[in-house]
Amino acid sequence: MLGIPTVLDRLIQQALHQILSPLWEPGFSAHSYGFRPGRSAAQAIKAAQGHVRSGKRWVVDMDLEKFFDRVNHDVLMARVVRKVKERRVLGLIRRYLESGIMQEGLVEPRSEGTPQGGPLSPLLSNILLDDLDKELEKRGHAFCRYADDCNIYIGSQRAGRRVKETLTRFLLEKLKLKVNPLKSAVDRPWKRKFLGFSLTAQKESRVRVAPQSVKRLEDKLREKFREGRGRNLTTFLEGLRPLLRGWANYFSVAETRGVFEELDQWIRRKLRCMEWRKWKRGRRRMQRLTALGLERERARTSAFNGHGPWWNAGASHMHQALPTAYFRKQGLISLLEEVNWRTALREAASL
Repeated sequence: MLGIPTVLDRLIQQALHQILSPLWEPGFSAHSYGFRPGRSAAQAIKAAQGHVRSGKRWVVDMDLEKFFDRVNHDVLMARVVRKVKERRVLGLIRRYLESGIMQEGLVEPRSEGTPQGGPLSPLLSNILLDDLDKELEKRGHAFCRYADDCNIYIGSQRAGRRVKETLTRFLLEKLKLKVNPLKSAVDRPWKRKFLGFSLTAQKESRVRVAPQSVKRLEDKLREKFREGRGRNLTTFLEGLRPLLRGWANYFSVAETRGVFEELDQWIRRKLRCMEWRKWKRGRRRMQRLTALGLERERARTSAFNGHGPWWNAGASHMHQALPTAYFRKQGLISLLEEVNWRTALREAASL
């Protein structure tokens, strides 16, 4: 659960973060990418791609069970005290860990976990999991970790099972953290999801958007389309743009682009479906189709064809009446164009 601190507490936690981060940052692993300056999920998935291309075509996908809710306070503070000796600072960090959560006016005490939502929590999670990074480095493993998502890249399934077993024991004994057996696995990288991405199975593996991420976006958009029924199209698209732009920005590192084109087509069909529903009756539909450029006889036949909204949204008369250019004029952005544009910017910056 999220534990959002008050404004004053956020200020104090941010001040602590700015002082404590430089103490640990130089010693953190080069394979750790989460919540660190100058590092990103895009860098993590590119590093994972490098490991797979080097021949490590099995992955140990470790999922920590409710990590932020299960952090042992004593184990965490034992790592903080390695570099922080000031008792007042240590006491303040401990109090934030134990501050609890207020729900419906009642405070629930907290005996374990580090509350998500505060500026200090990401740093504390990296301090705790740095022991895992050091253990993996000591064993010579190729791995990528982003917060509590950790993937270890191995050359064989047998070796992967052995690594999974020993790491599960290490996490439980040393850090008091449990591995979720249902979500963790030894598998091929292209069958697993890492930070919303996956990889293709070719020898020169390419980064792609994971199918689960596509489905999650479609679910969000379906909810938006339900809310947008009957609304003005331009206003609706204005509210849709931040979601589409943010999604395209995050996944612009993907190297397979077909999914973006397919999503663009699906979104336009959903918009045509929404407009068809908005017109409601046959006579109104005929009037709108005629106004949008269809011949009167074709508009009449199309308006009274007896098919449902989704069928009509994919039919030629709606494509002619509401082409891609129409939606662009109303404010719709293309995921594929956004991704291509952002990729071009990155390439230009690297020259």
